[in-house]
Amino acid sequence: MSKERKINNLINKQMKLIEKKEAKLLKEPKDNYIKTKLLPIKEKIEYKIPDKLISTLEVAFQKGFKTVFDKGVGIIEKTYNKEEISMEYDINAYAVNKYPTKKNLKKIDKSAGKKTLINKSITVLEGGGLGVLGIGLPDIPIYIAVILKSIYEISLSYGFDYSSANERVYILTLISSAVTKGEERLSYFNKLDMMANEIDNNMICNYDIEEILLDTSSKISAYMLTSKFIQGLPIVGVVGGVTNFIVLQDITDIAKVKYKKRYLNRL
Repeated sequence: MSKERKINNLINKQMKLIEKKEAKLLKEPKDNYIKTKLLPIKEKIEYKIPDKLISTLEVAFQKGFKTVFDKGVGIIEKTYNKEEISMEYDINAYAVNKYPTKKNLKKIDKSAGKKTLINKSITVLEGGGLGVLGIGLPDIPIYIAVILKSIYEISLSYGFDYSSANERVYILTLISSAVTKGEERLSYFNKLDMMANEIDNNMICNYDIEEILLDTSSKISAYMLTSKFIQGLPIVGVVGGVTNFIVLQDITDIAKVKYKKRYLNRL
């Protein structure tokens, strides 16, 4: 079998697996711990949040998100070795091109996966720890930084540089997809595929990054509103740490699927 045929077979099999993973990400979990135990607590607390506090939390999240996204790249990059991740990708990608096997492709997946495990641990400690201490607002930039750090490391692991304006818009759209459900998440998934095609084929993209940034920060602030409020309450704040973990897990799961899909299309 020729190398070209081997690559095509590998891509086709992997794309089918990605389709299954996307379908799973679009399907709402049934009767899990979060849904049966934590959501009722969350919903009960939502009714008790004062309107003024809702406004304060929304503004804080939006400002924090914009500040970290616009100006925090340099600081975030100090928490990992960008060159090392890129070099690891180059070695793994060369192996896949030279010997297109599932085993070699898994090395890229493994590289992306091991980065997210550490970040998930950080966000639970950040959310639960500060919640127990009675702190809710000050940790917002930290949490946003962990989200972006996770996406940046995954993108590098699949050979994509996150520094361009178009790639930053793609990342914002990816985050929005993670804090939506059902048809809305499907719409974002389709939008991500369309954007990936435009960006990776050097098409002219007229994305309004400021508009998308505002939309994403509004969506994530609305989604995280209650968890940030309950993080400001002693003991109950631990629930906020769990919610942080779930949101980050969704973001990283979607990022790994979408960046791998782009890598395979480029392959």
